Amino acid sequence: MNVKSEEEIALMREPCAIVRDCLKFVGDRIRPGMTTGEVDAIVYEFIKASGAEPSCLGYCGYPASACVSVNEVVVHGIPGDRVIREGDIVSVDLCAYKNGFHGDAARTFLIGEVSEEKKKLVRVTEECFFRGIEGLKAGTALYDIGYSVQKHAESNGFSVIRAYTGHGIGREMHEDPSVPNYGKRGTGLRLPAGAVICIEPMIAAGTFRVNVLPDGWTAVTSDGKPAAHYENTVVIREDGVEILTL
Repeated sequence: MNVKSEEEIALMREPCAIVRDCLKFVGDRIRPGMTTGEVDAIVYEFIKASGAEPSCLGYCGYPASACVSVNEVVVHGIPGDRVIREGDIVSVDLCAYKNGFHGDAARTFLIGEVSEEKKKLVRVTEECFFRGIEGLKAGTALYDIGYSVQKHAESNGFSVIRAYTGHGIGREMHEDPSVPNYGKRGTGLRLPAGAVICIEPMIAAGTFRVNVLPDGWTAVTSDGKPAAHYENTVVIREDGVEILTL
């Protein structure tokens, strides 16, 4: 694990702030009738105008600046011609690179009048993040995060996606350690002060199993039920955490 110095964390603040502000900008503009490609264009233009680079664009061949995942798409939805409709939920996951470092976050947006189940799913997914950071500080066992996420999701009748996890972040978009959203309390490495990780609950209304489409990226729930995603970049401190993308 690459523990960050205070100087490195200071350099991470700007790309993380750009990601935070970009997601708010998208959330204020996303609406029925837009395509996922139009959402991606907003992300690209915002990040570039902020003097940063969209980290996702070209990453392992990924063709866009954001992952835009509608309803049954869990993560890595490639933006394109899909039209966003009233009643959809849309997860937007994006990452910006500036000052030699990356910032990463995701939000799930409600589009117009959404079903009560979808509203609950999005709410609980966000709550799972905050349950995951309760009591989190230097010395906490890594899998305590996933234990808390899983407990809250399952107590609300939802399931935790297991095929994808959070991750460390810094000079690389994905660094060690992997940060699963499930686990046994008290197990895993002890997180040191200065560790910077992305905690990102991905929660499904039905099964946790996913299928990857032929494009090699788009992951959908195997039962076609909706999923939601909520992510922030977090610094582990001696007495708690600092959230860089809020």
